[in-house]
Amino acid sequence: MTNKLNDVDIEAVAGLAGHITETPQAAQTTWSAAVRWAGGFRSEATIREFNPTPSDEPTGLGGTDTAPNPVEQLLAALGNCLAVGYAANATARGIAINDLQIHLDGDLNLESFLGLAPGHAGFHDIRATVSIDSTADLEALEELHQHVLATSPVGHTLKASIPVNIELAAPAHV
Repeated sequence: MTNKLNDVDIEAVAGLAGHITETPQAAQTTWSAAVRWAGGFRSEATIREFNPTPSDEPTGLGGTDTAPNPVEQLLAALGNCLAVGYAANATARGIAINDLQIHLDGDLNLESFLGLAPGHAGFHDIRATVSIDSTADLEALEELHQHVLATSPVGHTLKASIPVNIELAAPAHV
């Protein structure tokens, strides 16, 4: 039987932290995804052994609106990463979470994406509002919040300038 708070396996997380403390090189990990175009603006991302995650664009952007688009998935990735951070760190602090909701939105100008003007094609601003229902006091929740912001891998990735190398492979028919 495992010891759980917030449906988090405390022993598993503590075991991983202990392993990384003893073997620091175990902290260096590589994650991957593979994407296959499915026609039009549709594609599917395959991650580990999970069912493919579909992507599409809204009809107003020329898609068929069968799935979230990549920028919506980026917002969701940030929200999901924050949710993991709140669950893990609240559990480590003994804070029970009754409910956690994160609302995210961002501003994006389509001119660069459509090639109508040079400039930044990505989000200009991303906003998130976190609502935590807990019996913990406001000070404990604020400390939790600051810690999650300081340790979110997706949050840090979005805030930092990191190298992104995208290479074009030789066509299969050549």
